[in-house]
Amino acid sequence: MKKTVKVSPFRLTSLLRLEKNPTLALKLFRCPNPESNPHPSVKPFRYSARSFDIIICRLAQARMFTEMEQILDQMANQTRFTPKEALFCRIISFYGHARMPGASLRIFHQIPSFLCLQTIRSFNTLLDVLLRHGEIDALQALCNNLDATQFSPDPCTYNILIRAHAALGSIHGACELFDEMTKEGIRPTATTFGTLITALTSASMLDEAFRIKEEMLRRYNIKPNAYIYTSLVKVLCKNNELDHAIRLKDEIASDAEIGLDAAIYTTLIRAFFRAGRKGEVVSVLEEMKKKGVKPETATYNAIISGFCEEEDFNAAFEGLSEMKRRGCKPDVVSYNTIVMGMCRAGQWSEARKLFDDMPRRGCRPDVVTYRALLDGMCEAGEDGEMALLLEEMAFNGYYPAAMSFRKLLEAVLEKGGVGVGELVDWLTCVN
Repeated sequence: MKKTVKVSPFRLTSLLRLEKNPTLALKLFRCPNPESNPHPSVKPFRYSARSFDIIICRLAQARMFTEMEQILDQMANQTRFTPKEALFCRIISFYGHARMPGASLRIFHQIPSFLCLQTIRSFNTLLDVLLRHGEIDALQALCNNLDATQFSPDPCTYNILIRAHAALGSIHGACELFDEMTKEGIRPTATTFGTLITALTSASMLDEAFRIKEEMLRRYNIKPNAYIYTSLVKVLCKNNELDHAIRLKDEIASDAEIGLDAAIYTTLIRAFFRAGRKGEVVSVLEEMKKKGVKPETATYNAIISGFCEEEDFNAAFEGLSEMKRRGCKPDVVSYNTIVMGMCRAGQWSEARKLFDDMPRRGCRPDVVTYRALLDGMCEAGEDGEMALLLEEMAFNGYYPAAMSFRKLLEAVLEKGGVGVGELVDWLTCVN
């Protein structure tokens, strides 16, 4: 008879790491040696800290939080080791990803009960979760009690708080926090500057944003990164300061450590079309090719959108073809842009042809495509075609937007067309 080899604590850790199914991993953890007969003289299984880490994270990733909490209780009752703060940071983050900031807050307050050394790291992790979910009151309450704790704010703490003030539109508060951290002798990071500059550009405070950009290099010897440059280029393009944006782009290009990416070129392309300078788009594309920057789908979509605004649909379709030639697959936004442009131009029948051809092109229409085409038919008064499209929409689980419903109903009632009953039924369903 073959003898069963018992699973050791070290072996259990290896098995848990290999087992990807969280349910099976939990079963293995709870009963690593199912063939063993329990006896009062037999010592209980000696779980390692690593095995607890693995199973807790595996269950949290699978959002099996009830089971995860049970394992946490089991870990709290053992005395062989003290869990590390990093584990609780991960749990706080997992609850945050699951949109359960209240549970993240509860776990944070439970950390001392595990006799774990708690630092500013878990505090920052919780602040980030609360900010991402808009729990500003809870975030503020934590910060108000910060002086009563053993935590000392670090750059990450200030970065999160600056982001919070920026999200609330309090640029003054964000700048005050920046001044406070420098007075406390806490050195700002590139993330600090990026957050502050983005907040300033969002508030159209360009002069102050560029002053901060110059100060970070002159005073702190921190180079602006691609994120900061992109924020500045975007706001310059938004304000139609294209020549300044181009100079900034050239400044980026002169620094090999930063490097230009497709996002900055895409922003410039959109701005050129808006400013009526589409002739410069070709030179932008040539520069991208020269510098080895591959256009992304968003880049081509910006070009397609620009041509559609000018109702140059031949050029828009050429943009689709160019995408394919360059190995960049058009997405549903690419097609929706052309469909909407054609419908705005009164070319709904041509838009319908593209709509019907989308599956063959490897891209299925979505609710936006249907609604754009329906609006085009409505404007053209094509009652019969609208009825067919409405049936197709309902079959796919899509419904017109509320505003489109009203327009459709008015058009049908005015002409006495077919489909009034169906429109009323659908309007009742979605409203």
